[in-house]
Amino acid sequence: MVQRKGSTRVSEDAEELVRVPLQAILLADSFAQKFRPITLERPKVLLPLVNVPMIDYTLAWLESAGIEEVFVFCCAHSKQVINYLENSHWVSLPHFEVTTIESHNSVSAGDALRLIYERHVIHGDFVLITGDTVSNMSLTQALQEHKDRRKKDNNAVMTMVIKRSKPSLITHQSRLGTDELFMAIDPHTKQLLYYEDKADHLKGTLSLEKMLLADNPSISLHNDKQDCYIDICSPEVLSIFTDNFDYQHLRRHFIKGLLVDDVCFAHFCYFEINSGV
Repeated sequence: MVQRKGSTRVSEDAEELVRVPLQAILLADSFAQKFRPITLERPKVLLPLVNVPMIDYTLAWLESAGIEEVFVFCCAHSKQVINYLENSHWVSLPHFEVTTIESHNSVSAGDALRLIYERHVIHGDFVLITGDTVSNMSLTQALQEHKDRRKKDNNAVMTMVIKRSKPSLITHQSRLGTDELFMAIDPHTKQLLYYEDKADHLKGTLSLEKMLLADNPSISLHNDKQDCYIDICSPEVLSIFTDNFDYQHLRRHFIKGLLVDDVCFAHFCYFEINSGV
C-alpha cells in the first residue's frame, strides 16, 4: 500500500506468505501513430524484424529473464495478435504462460492498466513493457534491487531501466532523432526527482523548482540518459492509475504527475545498465 499524508506505513513481505509467480504486462498496442500508414492494416508488434515479428523478440527476452506469466494486452488489430499467439509455440512452453487480454475501448496505456487492475490478475511485482522491445539485458539484478528497496521503502513503487547514451563520434549527439530526455536523480538513493521529455518544450529551456534543489542536497542532472521503457512495478502502480483517470500516458502523465503530487508519497527509482547491453 502506498503511503499518503496522515497514514501510517504498513510493511509486508508477500514472499514470506506465498510464492507469487513473476509476471509481466506486455502492451501490444503502442497507442501512437508513428508507424502509420503501415499499422493501419497490421499491428506494430507483428511487423517483421529480420523476418521475425517484433513481439517474438520481446517474449523470448521475457522467457529468458525468468518471467512465468505474461499478460498481452491487445487493442488495435487485436484479432491478428491473438490469432498469431494462439498458433505460435509460446502457448505450449512449460513454465511460461501467455494470456491475452482484449479491449476495443482502450485508447491509452492508462486505460489498459486500469482494465488489467479490474481483472485482478496481477498478484505481485511485474515487468511492464511494450511488445516491440528488443533487449538482451539480464533482469536479475534489477529485480533484486527493486525487491530489496521495497522492503525498506514501501513507497518505491517502480524501478525504471535507463542507460547512458554514447555520443556519436561524427555528430557528437548523445541520441538521434527528437528523443531528448532530461532527468534529475539522487545518485545515492537512485530516486528519480525530475523527468522531462524536451519534445514537450519547444523553447529548448527547462526550469527547476528551487525546492527541488533545496530538498535534495545530492542531486545529479543528466541529459545523456536513455529511457529503455522497461519498468519493474509493484501492484500499487495499477491502483494509482485506477485512482487517477487523467493518467493516460506512462511518462507524460503518470511519472511526471506523481513527481509533483503533494498527496501521494509514491516515487520512482532507476536501474542503469551498461551502454553496451
